[in-house]
Amino acid sequence: MIVIILALLGAVLGWRLASKRDGDRMDKLQYGAAFLLGFSVIGLFLTLIIDILV
Repeated sequence: MIVIILALLGAVLGWRLASKRDGDRMDKLQYGAAFLLGFSVIGLFLTLIIDILV
């Protein structure tokens, strides 16, 4: 669940950052995809750490 939430959050943040920088649609998609992947990895590690500690 943490991974999905962070993935969606990352996609939205990436899209908004590209919009702030006046990027076109492809820039927004690229930023959204990159942030989605990055935040997904962070979410995966958080999930593993929580699973190990609990």
